[in-house]
This record gives sequence, structure tokens and C-alpha cells, in this order.
Amino acid sequence: MILKAKERGNAPQLARYLMTMRDNDHVELHDVRGFISDDLLEAFHEADAVARGTRCKNHLFSMSFNPPAGANPSIDDFERAIEQVENKLGLAGQPRAIVFHEKDGRRHAHAVWSRIDADRMRAINLSHYKTKLRDVSRQLYLEHGWAMPRGLEDRRLRDPLGFTREEWQQARRAGVDPKELKAVFQAVWQASDSRAAFEQALKERGFWLARGDRRGFVAVDYRGETYAIARYSGVKARDVAAKLGDAQELRPMDEVKAEIAAGMTAKLQEFIKEAERNAARRSLQIDFRKAEITGRHQQERKALTESQEQRWQAETRRRAERLPKGVSGIWHRITGRYAKLKAENEREALDALRRDRTEKDVLVTRQIEERQVVQRDIQAQRQAAQQELMRLREDVAHYMQHDRHAPDHAPDRKRERAQRSRRRRGFDL
Repeated sequence: MILKAKERGNAPQLARYLMTMRDNDHVELHDVRGFISDDLLEAFHEADAVARGTRCKNHLFSMSFNPPAGANPSIDDFERAIEQVENKLGLAGQPRAIVFHEKDGRRHAHAVWSRIDADRMRAINLSHYKTKLRDVSRQLYLEHGWAMPRGLEDRRLRDPLGFTREEWQQARRAGVDPKELKAVFQAVWQASDSRAAFEQALKERGFWLARGDRRGFVAVDYRGETYAIARYSGVKARDVAAKLGDAQELRPMDEVKAEIAAGMTAKLQEFIKEAERNAARRSLQIDFRKAEITGRHQQERKALTESQEQRWQAETRRRAERLPKGVSGIWHRITGRYAKLKAENEREALDALRRDRTEKDVLVTRQIEERQVVQRDIQAQRQAAQQELMRLREDVAHYMQHDRHAPDHAPDRKRERAQRSRRRRGFDL
């Protein structure tokens, strides 16, 4: 599993984030340990209250446990992984909460511990926790026989297309997968040996090189979004300066944006809006399909939970009826039979708990597998939309460079746009 962790405060905000359904298909509060309340928000308020007795601000240790794509670990697998982490970091026995999230046919877990040792009223020191978690992550990959990511084998081989939250949000505004954006910049960077070649290759893909306000070299697209060259190309700032020279020789970012805006003729703007409407329509169709299957899965889980609850109550009543009361109960205690009946009831209750968990795990696994089949289809649709948006950027650059100066080719452009329109319709759900 990929393990990500952070020391943090603001427990109520974290509780609300963990229980939100905004980006998730399913959210389940699995376990709350060491708190008075079983409600996550109230439990985290308790953690905040205890931390006020110390000077520790980042009194929570928050982690996510992400299995590799295609793997469907059970609840027991997640719990064992969480126990390995808390034993490795010295958090065993600390107040803890576990929340499961499911999204796009994959299930992952969040575990949050209080770092405050209530007996000593001091925060537990988690020195070198990233190194320790990397060791646990490697061990989990080996135990489950999963293909280990290159970055875990050697830190120098980490995914160069990794992106930050800021980059993800920027890509979402532009309607493009952040990995695809980074792949474009990195391919252009590797294929260019000079600033002129780099600038031309960027322009062919719908990006204009400019001088940024804070960053030296940036790229600007037709929407006015700005991309830092070093960050998106995956290189250091000094390497950018060595290849591209002095950023002061470039035009300012605002001037480039103004030129792009001036070149966006009414016809070109209409073409852009049409392509973006098509992408938005695909997105709505995908959202509808996801909502339909998510709603059905939620109903199936609700029905199973209600059925298990009714069965549990009936079995609990039967176990309680076995225990004798009154004088007979006293006699059974004296003879030791009461203790035997009680132990038998406890074993049956534990077996019933395991049975219910297994039934739920089977249902969730089946639903995840069904969701993964749908997700592969959805992913294909999204990739088609991403490719169309990337082609749009190239079309914008081509139009601005050539079409304004070649009015005799209007019939050819009309045929090209008709072909693009037919291609887009071919990707519809």
C-alpha cells in the first residue's frame, strides 16, 4: 500500500473532511477507539480538548492507506496494516479512528491517531516517520505479492508525473488530466535543445512561453492559465535557466495573455465553446452513470445492514435466554455452569460478528469489482475527452498562426472542423 501521513491540528475540520461524500462513492466510519463518543466529530473535539492541556498544535497523526490499482484487500488486511504502522511508530493504544472511502472502484482507508499521551500529557514524538512508513509500505507490497512501485524500490525512480494539489486544481480548471499536462511539458522539454525549439514545440501544443511575475519561465494557454516551466517539466530551475537563457528577454505574461485574447476571433471562440460544451456533456453523462450505480450499491449495503441488525438482535435475545435467572441462576453460578454458558455465548457472538463482517466484505468486494468494470469504460471516455481538449489547444495555436493569414483556405478549415465534430460524436456514451 502507498502510505501518506501528516501531523496536523484542526481536528473538527479533518472530521468533516473524512465524512464528506463530495468526491466519494461511499464513506464509512469503521472504528472509533479511545474516545468517549462514537461520533467522529465529537471524538475529534475530545482530542482538541485534551491537546489544549499541552503546547502541541499538531496533535493528530493522519494517514491514508491506498492499495494499488486492481487490488481489493479485505477489511482485515487494512486493519493489520494499520496495526503494523502504530506498532512501528509507537502509537499502539492511542485514541484512533478509521474511515473507509470508496471512489472510482477503489477502496482506501484513513486512520487518525491522537499523539497526546493522556497519562503524561505530552505529545508522542514521531521522529523519522516517513522513513519508517516507507519500510512498512515495502513490507505490505511483499506480503501481498503486489508489484512494487519503482519509487519504493529506489527513491530516484519516483513517478515524474506526480503532481501537487495546486497542480491538480489548476488542471481541473483547464479541463485536462494533470498527468497529461505534465507529460506534454516533459516530452517537449526532452525533445528540445534550445529556447527557440522549446518555444516552438510548446506553441504547437497550444502554450505560449512568457516571463512570469514570480517564476522566471512560465507557459500560458488560451484560457489564461499559467504553468511554471520547471514544475511541469519536472526539472530544476537552474536547468531551465541553462537551456532557456535569461527570462528577462521574454515578453511579460500579461502581454502574452493580451495578445492571445486579441487573436481569439469570434469564430475561434465559437469553436472553443463548442468543444468545451461537448466535454461538459460527456462529463454529465459520466456523472449520471456513476450516480446510478452508486445509488444502487448504497441500497444493497443498507439492506444488508438492516438484515444483519435484525438477525443480531434475535441471536442476542436467544443467547440471553440461555442464562438462568433467580435461584436457578445462583445454583448455576455455584456449579460453574453459568460461566460455561457465558463463555459459549461470547464465542457465538464473536463468530456472528466475524460472519457479518465476512458477508459485508463479500458484498463490498463484488460491488468494487462491478464498479471497476464501469470505471474502465468511464476512463476510456475521459481519455477521449482529454485528447479532444489537448487537440483543441493545438488547433488554437494553429489557427492563430496560420488561419488568420490564409482566408483562401476557409473551405478546408470547414471540412477539418466537420471531421473533428464527427470524431467528437464518436466518443459519446
